Amino acid sequence: MEHVTTLSAWSFHDTQLILSCVLGLALIVILISALKLAPFLSILVGTFAAGFAAGLPLETIASAFSKGAGALLGDVGIIIALGAMLGALMAESGAADRLVTTLLEHSTPRLLPWMMALVAVIIGLPLFFEVGLVMMVPIIFVMARRSQQPILRIAIPALAGMTTLHALLPPHPGPLIAVSALHADLGITLGLGLIVALPAVVLAGPLYGSWLSHRMHVAEPEDLGKLFTSHDPQLAAPGFGVALLTILLPALLMLGRTVARLMLTPKSFAYEALDFLGEPLIALGLTVLFAIVALGWSRGMPRERVGGILRKSLPPIAGLLLTIGAGGGLKQALVLAGISTTISKIAVGAHMPLLLLAWLIAVALRQATGSATVATTATAGIVAPVVTGLSAPHSSLMALAIGAGSVFFCQVNDAGFWMVREYFGLQLKQTVFVWSILQTIVSVVGLVLTLVLWNVLA
Repeated sequence: MEHVTTLSAWSFHDTQLILSCVLGLALIVILISALKLAPFLSILVGTFAAGFAAGLPLETIASAFSKGAGALLGDVGIIIALGAMLGALMAESGAADRLVTTLLEHSTPRLLPWMMALVAVIIGLPLFFEVGLVMMVPIIFVMARRSQQPILRIAIPALAGMTTLHALLPPHPGPLIAVSALHADLGITLGLGLIVALPAVVLAGPLYGSWLSHRMHVAEPEDLGKLFTSHDPQLAAPGFGVALLTILLPALLMLGRTVARLMLTPKSFAYEALDFLGEPLIALGLTVLFAIVALGWSRGMPRERVGGILRKSLPPIAGLLLTIGAGGGLKQALVLAGISTTISKIAVGAHMPLLLLAWLIAVALRQATGSATVATTATAGIVAPVVTGLSAPHSSLMALAIGAGSVFFCQVNDAGFWMVREYFGLQLKQTVFVWSILQTIVSVVGLVLTLVLWNVLA
């Protein structure tokens, strides 16, 4: 997909793919919302319906589903499990309570959403969205309970902060891929990305969260609520410094990896060490080990109790892991059927401004595949041949527009959709308002601001 001219003409199979994709997604929504089936089972059925309608053999669909689910769980599943362990340790030891107490002392109810957005931006700058979410969930739950604020008023600004940075700013995978494919300047992209990202965070986070929390009541989910807010009052809370270091440690390790890749000589000892420590799985795993010692053993918590906390953190996330895996299976089946190429053909026939075209291609690919990285990679490959003459700022703006398009109205084939639904105990319709519309605000604000900057820098 490196050159647009290599795409063949529109065929009946392309029409069949579009219709089968719509069929599969509609079936999933009906099974979950009307028949109340478990999301994992609904996505499995929808995947087979879409794949069969697209002309894939049943054994190919099964293989694609298994491959996609396994790949996603291999990436995200262990991180979520480690995050649940860390969250349980922070809750039980009182570390989360200590952080929240300090934040509440320096804030007011009116400023809390803005505070949560700022914390999410700081934590989310070097972290993948999935890692940032599992780090922030215990803070969100404790903050909502302690401040007696609606959970959405606290959660939405945090979600907006993390997802906006994940979509628009290096060193996150999507923006880095776009920067590389379009030969954009990393520093310019980072600077312009901050100009675009901050207004998007404000609109999709504190403002939208305050508006929605007054119109949609969401209760704290029972299982995860107990897991992340069960502080033993007989155990003295750790100091603020230890609590803060625990939650920032993954971010610091991953930031070190980014700095190493930008400034150090590859294959040097410092480069190799920081690159290893900044791997998300390693960073979060080391943080859990640090928390076991700093929040548990060193403060007199019996080893049996620490082990019990770690074990009880896993059952509540079992359904979440299955659902996320199923979303990965659906995405893989649609990609295997060729939906990315079909969407690309639609883009080739469009006649519109280049920046808007790139955004729309990314939007369409995200809707079809459920993956921001797939959408970004494919879109950058499609538009790269026709943007070779752009200036450095305009190449960066093109990368940002693609990133903005890759998060438009994320829905049932998106792993993040199911993470948000399961973590906060939402119904399907509620998840659309909390997650899909939040992402759409980020995407549209990103498009508008890149268009404005494009004309200003012309």
